[in-house]
Amino acid sequence: MNRYPVWKYAIILVALVVSGLYALPNLFGEAPAVQVSAAKSAVKVDSAVLARVEQALKDAGLAADAVALEGTSIKARFADTDAQLKAKDTIQKAINPDAADPAYIVALNLLSRSPAWLTALHASPMYLGLDLRGGVHFMLQVDMQAALTKRAESLAGDIRTVLREKNVRHSGIARNAQTVEVRFRDAATADAAKRIIQDQFADLETVSVADGADVKLVASIKPVSAKTIQEQALKQNITTLHNRINELGVAEPVIQQQGLDRIVVQLPGVQDTAKAKDILGRTATLEVRLVDEGTEARSAETGSGPVPFGSERYLDRDGRPVIVKKQVILTGENLTDAQPGFDGQTQEPTVNLSLDAKGARIFRDVTRENINKRMAILLFEKGKGEVVTAPVIRSEISGGRVQISGRMTTVEAADTALLLRAGSLAAPMEIIEERTIGPSLGAENIAKGFHSVAWGFTAVAIFMCVYYMLFGVISSIALAFNLLLLVAVLSMLQATLTLPGMAAMALVLGMAIDANVLINERVREELRNGASPQAAIHAGYDRAWATIIDSNVTTLIAGLALLAFGSGPVRGFAVVHCLGILTSMFSGVFFSRGLVNLWYGRQKKLKTVSIGTVWRPESGQQVTTP
Repeated sequence: MNRYPVWKYAIILVALVVSGLYALPNLFGEAPAVQVSAAKSAVKVDSAVLARVEQALKDAGLAADAVALEGTSIKARFADTDAQLKAKDTIQKAINPDAADPAYIVALNLLSRSPAWLTALHASPMYLGLDLRGGVHFMLQVDMQAALTKRAESLAGDIRTVLREKNVRHSGIARNAQTVEVRFRDAATADAAKRIIQDQFADLETVSVADGADVKLVASIKPVSAKTIQEQALKQNITTLHNRINELGVAEPVIQQQGLDRIVVQLPGVQDTAKAKDILGRTATLEVRLVDEGTEARSAETGSGPVPFGSERYLDRDGRPVIVKKQVILTGENLTDAQPGFDGQTQEPTVNLSLDAKGARIFRDVTRENINKRMAILLFEKGKGEVVTAPVIRSEISGGRVQISGRMTTVEAADTALLLRAGSLAAPMEIIEERTIGPSLGAENIAKGFHSVAWGFTAVAIFMCVYYMLFGVISSIALAFNLLLLVAVLSMLQATLTLPGMAAMALVLGMAIDANVLINERVREELRNGASPQAAIHAGYDRAWATIIDSNVTTLIAGLALLAFGSGPVRGFAVVHCLGILTSMFSGVFFSRGLVNLWYGRQKKLKTVSIGTVWRPESGQQVTTP
């Protein structure tokens, strides 16, 4: 009656082992570390840079616990913060000889101390939130007016192009704040231009204004369109911030919109506030220009002559000079997507670009007029430009699909596509609030949270053992397993644990033991009604199950509502709350019954069970089971 088949015990054993393995990394803590990543999108962090870092540490007599190349960054782990700070200065001087133009970012960080064998099993500790780990908090204000001004500037250029194509003569086009003003010599021409603008520019509304003898059309962005532009600017800035913060190697950064024009950025574990601010404030723009292939430009490339008027000199990714014309053909605003791929004929790695309607039209005209000439794609960061690639135009390119190829490896093609997709900020931002939470305060919060969970568990376990005796001991073991399982699941999901999450963990202990209380009381009730011990255990678990399901499902619905509609700390609480309910149903019923069956199920002539005092209402007596 009360026996589990072998496969059920196998499930319990596997769950116990897996939970123990994946919860174990949380016991090792974190070590101070130095992380090296690229300061420019075209700079690579590879084994050569790793060798330079190792040599610099060796020359300075600094012993690192571990130095490794992980992904696109180098991470060096140290025993204490003193060694960490010295190592940062040493590495900075070794790989960034020009402090004014650093090629690499050297930042302080925290890394897990988990042993290699656990890491090989992909067992990692939970991410800790800002309130537990320490780090920096920024509030960024997005300049929405600048986004509208930038859009108006772009529309002014588009109107100029369209009027020229339609052969409509004007006396000048100028942007005035966030409006575009077009002057005409007569009303008939102004009316024709107004119809064209209304037909092709749905975002604009135009009015005619007399300006002396001339007629002036004033085009302004519609309120609905302005709101859309501002929302898109905010989303693009958030996406760009994600791309930049990846360079810091921050685990689970929080980047979210707050209000209509603000962005909250939380970077847990980041100790170097100045470096974080430098990353957030970076500007990057993409430009497409034609390469100057004249005789003077050839001489300038070799260094034997000056750069021709109307051209500029930039270096490519290999450090070779390229002379490009100053006229900008396209910018990153015209790029909608960039993906790596392969040429259908040569099978060479390529980068496939997708342009918007305006960009496709411009690119078609330029490529038709410049076949067999080179076109350079430049990336500007911190005011300095670099040629990403300069392919030869083989034929007219229409349809907005552009393929870039030419002596690229698969990795270089993927890197170039990522670099082109990353884009730039759609609108400038300003840091209006900055808070730093030190690791010591985070450690204090962890200690308080741990103590609350530990003391809550101890109090519940003592009560259960005293009140329900052996069944209380089994319930306490099931509760401990539930806590282990919850920590393991959070670690496997790489969830972020915050202070509200630890509060939810303490609350889950009380809710989880509720299932065992229901089961134990049901067993007592069956014993009071005269059932045999084996029948009482069987009926107690079976009949309590429906009540346990009802109570947990209703609580889970409330938790899912918090998860769906909450934000920030509320979501952190809801995640742990919902997972805790699910794990408690497994541990409180399936696991605890397995232990009861293991202890009592083998006894065929069971006379009594150790479940505390059982009252017999018909006789007014009580029976204390051993």
